[in-house]
Formats: sequence, C-alpha cells, structure tokens
Amino acid sequence: MKRRDFLLKAGVAGTVGAAAAGVGFPAIAKGAVEWRMQSTWRRNSPLLSTGPDLVADYVNKASGGRMKLKVYTAGEVVGPLEVFDAVADGTLHMGHGYPAFWSGKHPGFQFLAPLPFGMTSQEQNAWFAYGGGQKLIDELYGEFGLKFFPSGNTSVQGIWLNKDINAAADFKGMKIRTGALAGSVLQEFGAVPVQLPLGEVTQALQNGTIDGADYVGPFNDMAFGLPQVARNYYWPGWMEPNGVLDCFVNQSAWDKLDSDLKEVLVGANAYANQMVLSEFVAKNAQALQQIKKDYPKVNVTTFNADTLKDLKKVSRTVVADVAKKDALAGRIYQSMTDFMAVVQPYSEITEMEYMNARAN
Repeated sequence: MKRRDFLLKAGVAGTVGAAAAGVGFPAIAKGAVEWRMQSTWRRNSPLLSTGPDLVADYVNKASGGRMKLKVYTAGEVVGPLEVFDAVADGTLHMGHGYPAFWSGKHPGFQFLAPLPFGMTSQEQNAWFAYGGGQKLIDELYGEFGLKFFPSGNTSVQGIWLNKDINAAADFKGMKIRTGALAGSVLQEFGAVPVQLPLGEVTQALQNGTIDGADYVGPFNDMAFGLPQVARNYYWPGWMEPNGVLDCFVNQSAWDKLDSDLKEVLVGANAYANQMVLSEFVAKNAQALQQIKKDYPKVNVTTFNADTLKDLKKVSRTVVADVAKKDALAGRIYQSMTDFMAVVQPYSEITEMEYMNARAN
C-alpha cells in the first residue's frame, strides 16, 4: 500500500485507534521535526484537554519518529488567550482551543463557536469536509498566518438558569454567561451578557453575580458543580448546537513540512475530531442521567415552542447583521446557510424522524 493511501485511511477511527493503541506504523525516513503545541485548556479540564494529547500521540506514532510534537497546557508557555498570537508569531508551532476565544479578532470566528440555531456537530463536520467549509475557514485563519483544522466538538449544549423561562421576554434583566452571538440575541430580550472564565462560573451562580450560564455539557457541568448551584437545566441548546474545537498551525511551519508529514497532521486532527466528539456524546449522556439521579431538585426541562420561535427569529437578524460587517464573514455565513438549506431536510427525515420513532 502506498504511504499516502495508508495515511488517508488512518484518518478513520478504526485505523487510527490502532495507532493510539500502539500498533506499529511503518517508519518514515530520517530526521526528526520537533514542534511545540499549546492548548488553551488546563491539564485537568475534563474532555477539553483530550484533543491535543490525541493529536500529539497520533503524530508521534504515525510519523515513525520523524516528527515529535510536545503538548503544553494553558499557561506553560503563554497565557490561554495568548495561544493564537503565539502560534501566529512563531513562538509555538501549533495551538488548540475554541474559535469563540478569537471572536474579537475577526467577525468570522463568531460563526464557528457557535452559530445560534446552526448546524449539529455531524452537519458541521460535513460542511467542513464537503460543503466548502474547510477552504473558507482556512482563508479566515490564513489572514493571521495560520492553517486551520477542526479537532474536536463538544456537541449540543444546554443552559443553566436560576429563573423559569416561559417566554423569551422572561430573559429580561437576567445576567447570563454565554457566547458572543448568543449573548447578542439575549440582549435583544433585555438580558445582560456576561463574560466569565470557566473556573468562576459556579461561584458566580451561587452568589447571584449571574443568573445563568451555558457551559460545556452535562459531564463538564457536573464536574464543576453547576447542578449544586443552578435550579433549571434548559434544552435544546439553541445558543450552542455544536462546539467546534480548533487546532491551528503556523502557516510558515506548515509550508516547510514534507507532504507526508502534512498528511500525518491531517490524519491526526481527523482522528481527534471524531474521538473527542464521541467521548463527549458518551460521557454527557451518562452525566445527564447522573444529574437527574443525584440532583432531584434540578429541573431538567425544555424551552417551549413559542420561546424557541422568538429566539430563532431574533437570532437570524443578529447573525445576518454580523455577516454584513466583513466580506469574508459574509461568505462564511452564506456558505453555512446554503449548506443548512440542503442538509436540514435530510436531517429531519432521517435523524429527527428516526429519533421520534425510537422514542415513541
């Protein structure tokens, strides 16, 4: 088998799983390339810190020792929110984080993390691979001298609220920790968006500094104690239907890599992208059951149809306004919208109808 064919096939979970388990890859010539990669996550961040380690382990094994990737966690080289710039200026070769962290650099990043009432994780990955998304987001990151890879996904998220929501107007006056676009949507209903580091959310909910927060998902939320300090856990997560995790590479360093090592990095991120999402789905499902069992006072519930309808209507206006601010952001949004128009009817008649049939 040709090495190119081998590496491309290594992008699927089965083959790459063998790599992670230590099954030998054929050696790749001589001379080691040593790279440094830093995550925005701390070492003990549940699930979020998994992706960088998966990428590094894959690269170190699949390259046959020709490429060595060392992972640093938040603060070990630069601060967590300095990783993007550190990769762009060459201090680091690679970074791993969350596109929402970079939303202040370009409006296009807001569509990645995340787009309210946007695509599911599966649809988002399809857009990257077959809907023109990879090319557009490469262009976005390219403006900063970076190469982009989707490298994990947190799946759909719920939102914790210490107030009952029977209509969108009930958000008025609430202080809510949420993302940029979702915050802008809630602001239209009189809410006050609040930016807080993950580590401060639980205490802020407990002492009333904030009235609600969308966090990561049941597994992380439980680990950080949110069920102990919040009354309601609302679904569906309209504000964050998927959460892309990004891996970004210094473009100059990427350009200098041999083609086969580039393919190793492509395979590594394809592997991490699938495995991180799979772990989130599995552990979030287990954690949601545990929340219901261990925290009976938590009301796990859903927004009513009228509330979601009003939120969706305003979301469309808010997002369209952001898209008008920049030509590239507009093209990204248009591409997403066009792809959703094609994929949504299929998702509804397949995934949605099957889920309904299975539930009934």
